[in-house]
Amino acid sequence: MPKNKKRIHFVGIKGVGMTALAIYAKERGYLVSGSDVAEEFLTDKMLNKFSIPFKIGFERKDLKTKPDLVIVTGAHGGMTNREAMDFSQEGIEVITHGQALGRFVNEKKGISVSGVGGKTTTSAMIACVLMHNKIDPSYAVGVADIFPLGQPGHYGKGEYFVAEADEYASCPHTDPTPRFLYQKPRIIVITNIEYDHPDIYPSLLDTLAAFGSFVNNMHEDGLLVINGDNPHNRTLLKSISKKTQTYGFSPNLSYQIEKVKFREGKTTFSLRQKNLSLGEYQLNVPGKFNILNATAAIVVGLQVGLTTSQVKEGLQQFLGTKRRFELIGEKGKVKVYDDYAHHPSEIKMTLMAAKEWFPKHKIFCLFQPHTYSRTKSLLPDFARSFGFADEVMILPIFPSAREEVDPEINSSILASKINLFHPRVTFEGREEKILERIKNTKDDTIVITMGAGDIYEIGPKILRSI
Repeated sequence: MPKNKKRIHFVGIKGVGMTALAIYAKERGYLVSGSDVAEEFLTDKMLNKFSIPFKIGFERKDLKTKPDLVIVTGAHGGMTNREAMDFSQEGIEVITHGQALGRFVNEKKGISVSGVGGKTTTSAMIACVLMHNKIDPSYAVGVADIFPLGQPGHYGKGEYFVAEADEYASCPHTDPTPRFLYQKPRIIVITNIEYDHPDIYPSLLDTLAAFGSFVNNMHEDGLLVINGDNPHNRTLLKSISKKTQTYGFSPNLSYQIEKVKFREGKTTFSLRQKNLSLGEYQLNVPGKFNILNATAAIVVGLQVGLTTSQVKEGLQQFLGTKRRFELIGEKGKVKVYDDYAHHPSEIKMTLMAAKEWFPKHKIFCLFQPHTYSRTKSLLPDFARSFGFADEVMILPIFPSAREEVDPEINSSILASKINLFHPRVTFEGREEKILERIKNTKDDTIVITMGAGDIYEIGPKILRSI
């Protein structure tokens, strides 16, 4: 990043990725400001915590100081946002979040974590392990908070930069370049490859091609750390020639997971590197998918020179992230969790994790679909994703600011498709009916609010209503 740029303005600063990068920039010494809508986001508290000012609305005249650089998110029109275009006409450099993150990552030894699911938690785990062991990495993770680090972004004095590497378009309106292609890291982690973002990728082959380009973009002496259980990951491996370490539950991988045990509040497993035992690890988060995430973090930790004991200690400090199987509270016989899962494979794995941790509890899932395009394109997969829930309630689709309403798909249609495979599924659009259904439960119940929209707001209301 040029040294003459002192002031950075973030258009759409409340987005989780933007907030993380804004905190990084603030800690690095830049003068940071932002703009966004009036609606309260989960990131508002974090921005206030770091005294990062943001104005409401996208009027150029409302920002009195002239920035040296403007960074835009893909939402709110992206590069076509009115404020962004006004800055550009003034001769101020305007770039996307993907471009900006790439610039910062490429100044250091990048550790870029990609995948359709798991990249947020895996990035956070790696950051936690490195921070605990005084490596002091920079990091930018697209989440409202990391427990116990207390912030989603950080400017560190160490040589590494841990970053989420997102496959979505840098700007849906002007730049279809996948965001992660602006990063040229030393280590790439791929958690899983699935078909997602049908508004950007016409097919799974297009998704695979994007990930292949990302791997080829890696530093020439870099390392690919990849989940060998995922079939699409294995397909990708056939077409690349980079130095690779595989991990997972399957045999014949570089790192093999063994002896998995679940009990309420704890997850344990052992790890083997070919014929060498790497010992037992304990996690404070549930699910086999989090064991996979943790294994990726272990491999990265060992790769940067940590011992197994150091990695174990770092992982035991990790308490999760905001909106990833986050315990909102409990009252009576009800525990309420909130999770960001919005893709069919994520939904299935999260509900499975809940059942493994709480085998004697009833699992009640409140799901808010995210985007018309995803709901429509992945409808058959969504229909088969709720098998580990005892009861499912579908809320109205939460639309993205980047798409138009599609009258051919709605939550009632989704509920009817799920009902072909699940006996207890309803569609409900009225909040009072949702609260009424849950508040008088007599069973030991785990309520999981799930989705990428604003469904997290209903968890505290459920607790108050009981």
